[in-house]
Amino acid sequence: MINERLRVVLAEDSVVLRDGMVELLGARGCEVVATAGTGSELLAAVAEHRPSVAVVDVRMPPTHTDEGIRAAVEIRASAPGVGILVFSQHVEASWATRLLADGASGVGYLLKERVARTAEFVDALRRVAAGGTALDPEVVAQLTSSGRRSRLDALTPREREVVELMAQGHSNRSIAALLVVSERAVEKHVAAVFGKFDLPATEADNRRVKAVLTYLAEGGG
Repeated sequence: MINERLRVVLAEDSVVLRDGMVELLGARGCEVVATAGTGSELLAAVAEHRPSVAVVDVRMPPTHTDEGIRAAVEIRASAPGVGILVFSQHVEASWATRLLADGASGVGYLLKERVARTAEFVDALRRVAAGGTALDPEVVAQLTSSGRRSRLDALTPREREVVELMAQGHSNRSIAALLVVSERAVEKHVAAVFGKFDLPATEADNRRVKAVLTYLAEGGG
């Protein structure tokens, strides 16, 4: 995926922002195959072009409430191979929970004001297109704010830190650097999370993605 040109459908109702993103993504080796200004246009564009990933704003015409993320949930059902990266100023927790439900992989949710560099955004796009996750810490916080008992209660504070960083898309090496511990220590924490979440090793399954989805589902409201 790194050397391939990433095919993107971009859904953003602000023409200025949309045109700017097309230019920036093109300069970073991505191919924006279609743009959309409404949820219905997004659905049509994905059906026609089958991109690697769709970038979706939450609030789009005509009501500017949740049209974009509703369309994203529909895409997950109709075209599960298409990655979804929600890119918005707003956290829509209920719809985000649905987007991440049922073992979905290849999903991201970033907040516009918190993405500091274009390279960071493109890295998230590629990670989502490859079946991983890219979740802003604020999104994770809102999705895990429930006070009910869950499998999260079995995690140590360090294990919770590790799985939260996994949700943000960090590798074991990156987590080790952020927490100032050895990569081997991170591997042990990750293995403990897998065990406490009842995620056995199989060749076909991506346990990191399943651990993140379990983390969000257990803590989400």
